[in-house]
Order: sequence, then C-alpha cells, then structure tokens
Amino acid sequence: MNWNKRLLNTPIIGDITKKIVSMKVSHEAYNIAEHFTQFLEPQVAVNDALKAEAFKIRHNVYCEELAFEEVKEGGEERDEFDEQSIFSLIKHKPSNNYTSCVRVVRIEEEGQLLPIEKFCLDSITDETLHPSRFNRKEICEISRLAVKSDFRRRKTDQFKGSGTGVIQESNYSEVELRCFPFIAIGLYMAAANMAIETGVRHAYVMMEPRLARSMKFVGIKFQQLGEPIDYHGLRAPYYINPEIFLSNLSPGFKNLYKAIEHDISQQLKELS
Repeated sequence: MNWNKRLLNTPIIGDITKKIVSMKVSHEAYNIAEHFTQFLEPQVAVNDALKAEAFKIRHNVYCEELAFEEVKEGGEERDEFDEQSIFSLIKHKPSNNYTSCVRVVRIEEEGQLLPIEKFCLDSITDETLHPSRFNRKEICEISRLAVKSDFRRRKTDQFKGSGTGVIQESNYSEVELRCFPFIAIGLYMAAANMAIETGVRHAYVMMEPRLARSMKFVGIKFQQLGEPIDYHGLRAPYYINPEIFLSNLSPGFKNLYKAIEHDISQQLKELS
C-alpha cells in the first residue's frame, strides 16, 4: 500500500484527506465543464442513424476489444433490451466523431424486464430497494456504457475495463485527479437526465465497485445492493434515484450537469 492510500485509510487523517481530494476534484470540475462543452457534445439518439452509431461503438468495445460478446458480421452490437431503451452518445466536436454511448433501459410494456432482473436478480440482497417494490414504469437500468479506445489515450485509461467506464484504482494524487475519465462521467450524467426527464424514479446499474467508489468523488453516490458477482468481470448491483443524484453532486460538477441537462432536455423533445 502506497503512502497516499495509507493516508486515506488512516482514521481522522483519512477523512480530512478525502475531503481535500473531493474539493480539488470539484475545483477542477469548473474548468472541466467549460472544456467539456467546448470539445464534446451529448446527443440523444433521436433516429436510427444515431442508434447505429451507438451499436457500432458497443461492438468496438464489447465485441472487438473486450470479447464479452461475439464479433458480429454487421459490426453492430445489439440485444433484446434495445427495443425498450433510449440512447445517448457523446460527440467530439473537432473531429465530428462519436466517442462513446450509454443506454437507459425502461419498462414500457407488461412482462418486460431490466437486464439486471433477467441476469443478476439474485445479486440484489437489499430487499428495501428491490426493483419489484416499485412501479414498473418508474424503474430503469443504465447499461452498455462504452468509450472507444481512440478517446482513451491517457496513461490512466490504458487498462482492461476502461472501455466500460471503469476507473483505475487511484492513488488520489493531483495528477490522477486531472485524469478522471470525464467522458464516462458525462455519459452517466446524460443517462441520469434522460431517466429523470422520462419519469424514472429508481435506477439500477451493474458496475465494478472501484468505479462506484471513484464516482463518489464527484458526488455521484450509487448505493450498493449486494455483493459483487462475476458478470463481465467483478460487478455489483447499485441503485440511485434523482434525489440522491441531485443532492450529492459536488458544486463544480453541477456546472457540467447543467450543461448536459440543457442539451439532453432539448433533444428529448424530438422523441416525444
């Protein structure tokens, strides 16, 4: 265990250190929000062409890079849940290329399930937040987050799993704070806004615990619902709702969320 990590695990000193780290992240976020809007643009997949872009990015990450799924002849990764989903992408403005995507899986018809319900339901041991307890029209799952390798050229992004938004175990140094994968954070914010705008009150996600821990530093506090299981790597079920999301978001990152919210809200009107 290195010196920085020992500090974080030391009672009292660790708590103070974590607060200082969070303040540094929040401070940097003011600049990040400006840079994000200058170079990146969140887009709702309002037509089939944009959905195809998302499927191509997923194929690049999930089939070609990580081999979670078989390579498809058409170069697009799709599954049964896409028909009940809405999608967001992030476009790199200077090159006009799409960097990444995420989807929000909703319940639109009786009998539909979320992916977490079909494949990982037994992993949810917190009965108070079990999806069966809520109105089916008010639950969703954030899934299939993918970031193309072309946009993960930084040293901290070159490791297995970074394509799905995973953050490398951090030493919380100033250098690493500047290397947070803000594209992935932007995708979660886009997904959160899509969910809120469409009436979702309860969101689920299967993610690596280290990603959930890292997200806390920007104020996105997912609540773990059970122990990690082997599901495309070590992943655990998590829960979040609009109140938790909006009340805990650190001040600096609220600027980034507001910028994303403005773009997403306008585009969602095209789907209604």
